[in-house]
Amino acid sequence: MSYMSCALRAAAPRHLPVPWRSPRPFSSATGPTAKKSVPYQKTLKEEGSGSGEPSRPLPPSTEVVVVGGGSLGCQTTYHLAKMGVTNVVLLERDRLTSGTTWHTAGLLWQLRPSDVEVELLAHTRDVVSRDLPSETGLHTGWVENGGLFIASNKQRLDEYKRLMSLGKVYGVESYVLTPSQTKDLYPLMNIDDLYGTLYVPKDGTMDPAGTCSTLARAATARGATIIENCPVTGIQVRADDFGVKRVYGVETAHGTIQTPCVVNCAGVWARALGRLAGVHVPLVGMHHAYVVTERIEGIQNMPNVRDHDASVYLRLQGDALSVGGYESNPIFWEEVSEKFAFGLFDLNWDVFMQHIEGAINRVPVLEKTGIKSTVCGPESFTADHKPLMGEAPEVRGFFLGCGFNSAGMMLGGGCGKELAHWIIHGRPEKDMYGYDIRQVAPAASGPHGLRFHHSLTDNNRWIRERSHESYAKNYSVVFPHDEPLAGRNVRKDPLHEELLRQGCVFQERHGWERPGWFSPGGAAPVLDYDYYGAYGQERHKDYAYNRLLGDEYTFDFPPHHDIIKNECLTCRNALALFDMSYFGKFYLVGPEATKAVNWLFTADVSKAPGSTVYTCMLNKQGGVESDLTVSRISPGNPASPVAPAFEGDGYYLAIGGAVAQHNWSHITTVLQDMKLQCKLLDCSEELGMMSIQGPLSRVVLQEVLDTDLSNEAFPFSTHKLTMAAGCTVRAMRLSFVGEMGWELHVPRADCVKVYQAVMQAGARHGITNAGYRAIDSLSIEKGYRHWHADLRTDDTPLEAGLAFTCKLKSSIPFLGREAVEAQKAKGIFRRLVCFTTEEKVPMFGLEAVWRNGEVVGHIRRADFGFAIDKTIAYGYIRDPTGGPASLDFVKSGSYELERMGVRYPARAHTKSPFDPDNKRVKGFY
Repeated sequence: MSYMSCALRAAAPRHLPVPWRSPRPFSSATGPTAKKSVPYQKTLKEEGSGSGEPSRPLPPSTEVVVVGGGSLGCQTTYHLAKMGVTNVVLLERDRLTSGTTWHTAGLLWQLRPSDVEVELLAHTRDVVSRDLPSETGLHTGWVENGGLFIASNKQRLDEYKRLMSLGKVYGVESYVLTPSQTKDLYPLMNIDDLYGTLYVPKDGTMDPAGTCSTLARAATARGATIIENCPVTGIQVRADDFGVKRVYGVETAHGTIQTPCVVNCAGVWARALGRLAGVHVPLVGMHHAYVVTERIEGIQNMPNVRDHDASVYLRLQGDALSVGGYESNPIFWEEVSEKFAFGLFDLNWDVFMQHIEGAINRVPVLEKTGIKSTVCGPESFTADHKPLMGEAPEVRGFFLGCGFNSAGMMLGGGCGKELAHWIIHGRPEKDMYGYDIRQVAPAASGPHGLRFHHSLTDNNRWIRERSHESYAKNYSVVFPHDEPLAGRNVRKDPLHEELLRQGCVFQERHGWERPGWFSPGGAAPVLDYDYYGAYGQERHKDYAYNRLLGDEYTFDFPPHHDIIKNECLTCRNALALFDMSYFGKFYLVGPEATKAVNWLFTADVSKAPGSTVYTCMLNKQGGVESDLTVSRISPGNPASPVAPAFEGDGYYLAIGGAVAQHNWSHITTVLQDMKLQCKLLDCSEELGMMSIQGPLSRVVLQEVLDTDLSNEAFPFSTHKLTMAAGCTVRAMRLSFVGEMGWELHVPRADCVKVYQAVMQAGARHGITNAGYRAIDSLSIEKGYRHWHADLRTDDTPLEAGLAFTCKLKSSIPFLGREAVEAQKAKGIFRRLVCFTTEEKVPMFGLEAVWRNGEVVGHIRRADFGFAIDKTIAYGYIRDPTGGPASLDFVKSGSYELERMGVRYPARAHTKSPFDPDNKRVKGFY
């Protein structure tokens, strides 16, 4: 028999980090023997699996083909059928669950630091615990034994308290327990090093075979067809009359099915399936393991345990435990085998040993407990630890539901439902932006995806580095301002070296290095990735950038809070320069460009050249897909990056860099569907962008620009071509911080020259560099929205206080207008509200909003406003009685914001608490 203590003694210490180095003598380099076997009484592996014939004949055509019979494939098929798409076929190359699903641990934890993911998890739980048993009369294998999160330090418990507060918004029962209370709940646990725990009574576990077979039964009862033993060999793709590639059919070893829609739910094999359609799927395969113990007296009915600080989980398995986790040196599956069905790898004890030591520390009885079996199978992981979902940008009709980072069972129900809605209606119901594959820009098709630009996804080193870091940090505390160390310095703007010398601490956004804040301690460059010392890599010593990041690992104000304060107040009182070069910069030009912008944008942007308009783009349901500025331009003569040549009409779009690819994809899809004669051109790489903001911006820029900057000659929300330091630039009078200021859009080669001219002119006026941390504070203080924070695809302009961007008084139709008009007539039942607290306490979002003693919503975005010297938070609230969220409802309530279980009195504002009359941006101080 193999024992946990044997594993500790047997595994040779291969330069493991200090917390995992065993103090015990090691007697052998070989691990204990244990059979490879999953702990489930039933799997779907049978004699004859993988036989030569499909389980049923192939239809000649169908509406949707789902490829892959694991958790996501079965959930998506089930939800498609439930939504009325009964002509759907699921193809599985072997048997259901045979890839990665059959060996999964099947844990479901209800709380995560994301409101959307809490909703997705809740739906999965409802499907397996309620819906499927009700529909089929079958038990899915759901076990509700609860979940227990372990905290060994204050920061970890603070994170759990944040989750508890968010859970109150969604009705997720949870409790923070003391060490002694934890001991009462789990008598076998060692509590000597505990700081506290979070107990969630209704967490549980799922059985992969039971869940997927029940999903299949429910789906086929509604008309879906499930065909096993039918590997896909090709995807037929054809270009339409406008050159747009679309899915046409699916080829298998047993025939072809004509279909306009394919859903890639192939797990680790999704990358190979994507190649058949010419679609890049940026994921990697890794070995992921757990061991199953022999019987443990007294373990029955105990909750599942997640000890994040030890990077280990303990899953109840009847009268035993499954023990696994996420190590710092995972094994990559270099060559993914097409024949790997119901397969397991040999467990590498040298890699796995760190989990055993953590498990024994937490439950000491494990040291004398036998190991019954080992489970080491393949799992797919992505570079940002988020799934890949939605319609691929390269091929219309090719959808992805893969890359679930070992969370495919627990996210499967929620994501399967959203993916089905996406396929049917063209978009999901919830805000799935963070999972959307359209944020991955294919080569030569568009700009720079929020998640991964093609220059990144074509880079195997980048994928490997980022996937490793995401895996190794899976159990790390999620701090508000953390940044990756892997895959950095891939995309630098023209001012990067200049700002680095001045102490810029950079943030990473979709490969771009953008300014975060400026340290007075000097340069803090980002170094090559050291894999945290794994794989024989030497860890960086005295790594200044990493040290500054470490200072951010807190839920209190960071040590450099006052540095960001100085950047903000210098902008408010004098002026600051913000390098915003990573912004997306597109030109929409052509004979039907005006027809396109009238339909795409909520505001009337088809004004005379020289105008700039802030506007939204909506989806059909009235949700906000983007907010941006659109400027009417004239053709350049001669053509240049700031003034391209074109025929017809032209518009210049400036979009927050983090959402550039989302905008590109949305606009491209609309143009394709409407078949309009115009082009969308990307000049993001060719242009830099500097924003000079503050009451002294006019004085300084008047020395640099050769144009009159007075209110009469250059009013707010206009733009013109001008000269700066001998270079042609496009100057725009705009602000994202609530001050008088101008943006300078500059050809890349001229950026340093223009920057130096501005800084030289501003030196005697006290100009400072400032970064995006200051922008975050200044913009929330003024009440400006951040798309995908307080403005998302499931929010409408009316709910978000942006009705002024909608041309409802005109007769011009625009995408989403009918939905907005219908909501206006019916009333607004959810409203974005600004809150401030008198107590100076840091907030970051996800805090619960209490009104008159009831939870009515949660905070989407929060920061500290230095000019008003208060914490500012924005969140959507509802009337719990079901009535409209009117302004009277907002004004009449008494509010508190709950942060980490503590409520703070708050004041609700119906206008921005800073400069509510909007005088400063117009130059009136």
